[in-house]
Amino acid sequence: MSVADLCRAYGISRPTAYRWINRYNETRPEGLVDRSRRPHSCSHATLEPIENTILVLRAKHPSWGARKLKARLEMLQPDVAWPAASTFGNILSRAGLTSPQKKRKRTTPCSEPFSLVTGPNQLWCMDFKGYFATGDGKRCDPFTITDAHSRYLIRCQIVSRMDLSQVRAICEAAMREYGVPARIRTDNGAPFAGTGLLGLSKLSLGWMKLGIVHERIQAGRPQQNGRHERMHRTLKEDTTKPPAASLRAQQSRFDNLPLRVQ
Repeated sequence: MSVADLCRAYGISRPTAYRWINRYNETRPEGLVDRSRRPHSCSHATLEPIENTILVLRAKHPSWGARKLKARLEMLQPDVAWPAASTFGNILSRAGLTSPQKKRKRTTPCSEPFSLVTGPNQLWCMDFKGYFATGDGKRCDPFTITDAHSRYLIRCQIVSRMDLSQVRAICEAAMREYGVPARIRTDNGAPFAGTGLLGLSKLSLGWMKLGIVHERIQAGRPQQNGRHERMHRTLKEDTTKPPAASLRAQQSRFDNLPLRVQ
């Protein structure tokens, strides 16, 4: 068969047919194997002298990063078109002069849907308020528990450390006084959640043994525990007022009331 007949039979062009024929004639069957499509050169590759200059300056200043190296070289040699800071970082990485950060372990997201609260003790919300200074200037790190239905403040206790032992002791005391709730809603921080299987921690595993369902809000979504966060706002507003100012405010409010004598 002629080349033209073969091209019509297989639906290819004549240049394509001659290319495969020439490759077969050069290396026999090995010429029919797919070759690498990697380009032989890169038009925007960093020139070797520029790369060497970057590595020399880094050797003089081992603690400098890509952006600082770029800024110094632009100041020393402003007539040179230096690459972007990301290219500086790639050059340092290829030379083994960077220490990549370890991938942070994330807590497994909670797949349990939130419950509908219709009565007390169905859902407890708990969290750490975070550090703030009270009206008398003292440090305050409270751990708080509220009932989601009644919004009753079950516990508001200062803790020296946000660890398992102190939180578990406060929770057990609250359950002895008010009973065991059906569900508990928290964030994904320690000691409520962990990076292990299903995001369980020692504290949440103990709750599971008591038959409590642990609800965890999504990361960066504090509004999913909005009732508790709103209580924290009121708590901070009332405790950061100076005692004298608070007393004067209450006194002035009662002074404005009309006095009636029966």
